[in-house]
Amino acid sequence: MSSLPAGWYKDPADTSTQRYWDGEGWLGKAIPADAVPPDGPPAVEEEEPPAEPEPVAAEPAPAAPQPYAMPPGQPTAVGPPAGWAPQPPPPPGWQPPPGWQPPPGWQPQPGQPMHAYLYPMPQAQPHGFALAGLGARFTARLIDILVVLVLNIVVNGWFVYEYWQDFLPILREYMAQIAAGNQSPVVEPTSRMQTLSVAILLVTTLLWLAYEAPSIGGRGQTLGKRMLGIKVMGVESTKPIGFGRAFSRWAGLGMWTLFWWCGIGLVVQFFGALSPAFDPRLRQAWHDKSAATVVVAVPRHASTTVEPAPSGDAPGGSK
Repeated sequence: MSSLPAGWYKDPADTSTQRYWDGEGWLGKAIPADAVPPDGPPAVEEEEPPAEPEPVAAEPAPAAPQPYAMPPGQPTAVGPPAGWAPQPPPPPGWQPPPGWQPPPGWQPQPGQPMHAYLYPMPQAQPHGFALAGLGARFTARLIDILVVLVLNIVVNGWFVYEYWQDFLPILREYMAQIAAGNQSPVVEPTSRMQTLSVAILLVTTLLWLAYEAPSIGGRGQTLGKRMLGIKVMGVESTKPIGFGRAFSRWAGLGMWTLFWWCGIGLVVQFFGALSPAFDPRLRQAWHDKSAATVVVAVPRHASTTVEPAPSGDAPGGSK
């Protein structure tokens, strides 16, 4: 089932019209793209009842035809020969023999419909924008990671320095035991090191949150996304998604930073960053699905080709 909610959207088969998507398929007839759609799905068109036929005067029944007598020696029943069966469909990959194909340049006659399977699956374009490419999203994420790293060097540097001062003697003791032939060296971190590690992870998480959530909630772009020309939008509207929804989107990836100490956080974040590749329809990452957002490519001076439905945030105008 598609993650795109029900509502009026641009018709992928005809960009000058819009149609109603019920979550599984298109309903009703298309309307012009600049027209204001009705609330909810289109009304079902009722078929007009057939006109009652006028009474016709009864005519005398014709005489019953005489049965046809087959000539002597001819079979009395007409039908397929014994053992006949319909031909099975051609195997996969079958091609007609030479001379059966249409000539080069042949086109179907005007008004002759093409089979649906001959049309390629149209690429979704939320609000008239193309989906952001996986390469652009990955590069933008790397830029954002570098920005957060610089912020951590400035803000978190003192905690890391103090942690290193306590860790260095323990590392030297460990290496000395290995050099002395101890096969099972035992070293214990100090309680101060444990406190500093918690503080480092907490500050790292808060810096990432302060960098990403407000910018995504307000303009839909971090520094990396702005440099790559991509933007986060809600699936139902081009309006800013707000801080609350941006926090929900960030939490699906950023909150796992608190679990770096056991390695689980890094694994979840790695697969979360790759998850758009497993959604060929909308390229939504796990955190996009949880916040109902999409990432689109926004060229400079671009504008939507289909305006959101009025009177509400949901497609179709319902509040």
